[in-house]
Amino acid sequence: MSRPLPGVFDQALASAVRAPSPHNTQPWRFVVEHDVIEVWLDRERLLTVADPHGREARLACGAAAFNLVICLRANGLAVQVRMLPDPAEPDLIAVVRLDGNQKSTAAERKLAEAVFRRHTNRRPMLDKDVPSAVRSALKSAALQEGGQVEYLDASGRYTPVASLVRQAEALQAEDSAFRAEAAHWTHREADSPDGVPKTASGPPPHGHGVVSLRASHENEDLPAREFEREPLLGAVLTRDRGPHAEVRAGMAMQRVLLTATAEGLATSFLSQPFETPRTRASLDRLFAGLGQPHTLLRIGYGYPTRLTSRRPVEDVLTHRAGSDVPAE
Repeated sequence: MSRPLPGVFDQALASAVRAPSPHNTQPWRFVVEHDVIEVWLDRERLLTVADPHGREARLACGAAAFNLVICLRANGLAVQVRMLPDPAEPDLIAVVRLDGNQKSTAAERKLAEAVFRRHTNRRPMLDKDVPSAVRSALKSAALQEGGQVEYLDASGRYTPVASLVRQAEALQAEDSAFRAEAAHWTHREADSPDGVPKTASGPPPHGHGVVSLRASHENEDLPAREFEREPLLGAVLTRDRGPHAEVRAGMAMQRVLLTATAEGLATSFLSQPFETPRTRASLDRLFAGLGQPHTLLRIGYGYPTRLTSRRPVEDVLTHRAGSDVPAE
């Protein structure tokens, strides 16, 4: 197989860094050698209060790996993916190796195009139901990556999960270390290469909905708005648990998010109950027998908002000695 053009790798890496991450921390770095791209966890970018064990960071790295893979496949390249391939290197999240050429599918090209439109929408959504066919498409997307989506309105878990979101938000509001960490990463300037800019935050909620917008993501400069009363909530789960499952869940989550974007949906995250030990344990008990929950997605129809910025690829990329793919 001929070596990939540098432009193809450039495009794939530019796709990878468009993945979502908690507070847009971007906890990843990449190493290129010949026809291999490695995805590494960057521990210097962990949220040490909200995510001390790196669970959410591994989800983010899994999402970045998925973006990388779908871009390469959309460009007609076959790839092999190994997740957490080296027990001696637990921060080596994935190794993506080129494996010849293959004809890209319309579905792959559609998802690759959605990478540069997907963004977290923290603003109110419309009171418009998501059709059952689209809901099924999101569930199918998760299954293709070894995960699953469970809609809370169909499972009887909506009320207890919404209660845990509110409980976690209250606990975090009383935790000075948590508030300081969130403040460091939010309300950034519009051109900040990381963190959440104020322009990407949502308006303060008018009244109390079933679930709450994360307080650190409110933009007090905006007038208060009513949010949808009962948004569609979906939990992303895997049958197993641990670091390997977290990476796979990140890949499943990203396929779901890109499928949602391609279908015209808006999405955001309800991460609060995963970030306090008490509510996380309660979540695990709620989903016992079904799988390990990794994240909660708020899904619906909303107006477009601005994309948040990302660090330049060259800031997160290393070319290992001997690589014949030049840096651009």
